Amino acid sequence: MLKPIALFAVLLNFVILSTQAAESPTFAAFMKQAGHIHGIAVNPDEPSQLYLATHRGLYRVTPDGKAIKISDANHDFMGFAMHPTEPQQLYGSGHPVGGGNLGFIASSDGGKTWRQLSPGVKGPVDFHTMALSKAEPKVIYGLHGGIQVSRDGGQTWTIAGPAPGKVIDLAASATDAQTLYAGTVDGVLESKDGGRSWQPAYLITRPAPLVETGQDDALYVFMIEVGLLKRQGHDWTRLASARDFGERYFTHLAIDPHDAKRLYATTSTGELLASTDGGQHWQPFAQNL
Repeated sequence: MLKPIALFAVLLNFVILSTQAAESPTFAAFMKQAGHIHGIAVNPDEPSQLYLATHRGLYRVTPDGKAIKISDANHDFMGFAMHPTEPQQLYGSGHPVGGGNLGFIASSDGGKTWRQLSPGVKGPVDFHTMALSKAEPKVIYGLHGGIQVSRDGGQTWTIAGPAPGKVIDLAASATDAQTLYAGTVDGVLESKDGGRSWQPAYLITRPAPLVETGQDDALYVFMIEVGLLKRQGHDWTRLASARDFGERYFTHLAIDPHDAKRLYATTSTGELLASTDGGQHWQPFAQNL
């Protein structure tokens, strides 16, 4: 499967996103060192801090642009997830420094040390996207040779079903462990049976590089040529227009578990943005102070 950056570089070209402030020089230097951001999570113990899973390891960053490397492991974290109620429990997948695949790995000390819980089906797997169910945290989905699912916290895996075509991102419902969403090149899909079958979740079929769910089961979608969308129940709202984002599109989204109006997003060009009004307006997370 093509990585999202390579995929959309071929598909689309837009104008540049304008923001009101520039990223801090410290954070810009960090991004050059870390490479691509593959995952993001809010630190529940200190919501002003974010976890960033990158091409060269796991970091914790603060709004002043400082970045602290959490682990000596320089893994390329292609997949990353945090347990919804046990913040010291982190999960990942991707590639070790020497090459190959990591399988499904876990940390129980906030990312300091990691161990492989399972190679996955026909592994070691490389989950480019993972989704952990907030409804039942032992249920985890991953994309590798189809939709894989674990129902015991990552110890064992089975194939739930074939992946729908050209999947970019996965998200699990916060209220039903059997409900799964997929952002694809052809739009947003929804599965009510744990990844065995899929139906369109939104009528417009533009590429959707990002899907994410909130604690209240709101579904967030970034869709090319449309913008940032939110579904609450059966109602869709466009939070921000595609014109606001230009060339950049969102690749990952994190929601503050203590304040659903505080959102954080990474973009296709490596920018880290923050919103304090539920996704309507955005500015760089790390700014000149």
